[in-house]
Amino acid sequence: MDPLYILILIIALLYGLVIGSFLNVCIYRIPEGKTVVTERSHCMKCGYQLSWYDMIPVVSWLALRGRCRKCKARISAQYPLIEAANGILYVAVFLVCGVTWTSVIYCLLGSALIVLSVIDFRTYEIPFGINVFILVLGLIHMVLDIHNWSDYVIGLLAVSVPLGIILLVSKGRAIGGGDVKLMAAAGLLLGWEKILLALIIGCIAGSVIHIIRMKVAGADRVLAMGPYLALGILLSALWGGPLISWYLTAML
Repeated sequence: MDPLYILILIIALLYGLVIGSFLNVCIYRIPEGKTVVTERSHCMKCGYQLSWYDMIPVVSWLALRGRCRKCKARISAQYPLIEAANGILYVAVFLVCGVTWTSVIYCLLGSALIVLSVIDFRTYEIPFGINVFILVLGLIHMVLDIHNWSDYVIGLLAVSVPLGIILLVSKGRAIGGGDVKLMAAAGLLLGWEKILLALIIGCIAGSVIHIIRMKVAGADRVLAMGPYLALGILLSALWGGPLISWYLTAML
């Protein structure tokens, strides 16, 4: 493998880890309406303000054995898991998509999907700001591929409009407004073919995984659809092209 390419993957991993640390801040603060920019990171038990060496992704949590440096309160394993997952995700995106601007956009998309998935799983709400962020990524991606702009505009409507009708008819009992907005924003980013695939993957994953959770963990019948739609969006972004081509070839 080209040494320069390996260096790029290492940089992607490091950026992913660092941004993963910020994702944890978003996951905890956004549902509480707190700022994610100006307030310094601190222990939620004793208020101890973290120094830079307390915030080295993954390493600091391991070095402190998952406890606050001052009060020794337990620090959730979510912190290193989110950081590591985001770092691995960034590497995977560059391995699949190569060194392109699309890879950068997909990395940021993946980070946004991680945040909304955890928040939606816990609160049954998808933050509006996350959907706006994905929409902005979609606009940027469309401009970079302006010759195919119609695919992205159709993608904006292809799934969100039918889901919006379901939302209105069911009065919010069948699907949430945040899910509709998510599929609109992601549709603008992915285009109509990939967003349709994302919906199919998300629905299948949601049905299978949630039934298992109900049987094994006693989960409630009501499910947060955001994490499953996010999974479909991510898989479709990375491998949607080959999957769609394979399906069309098999059908013909």
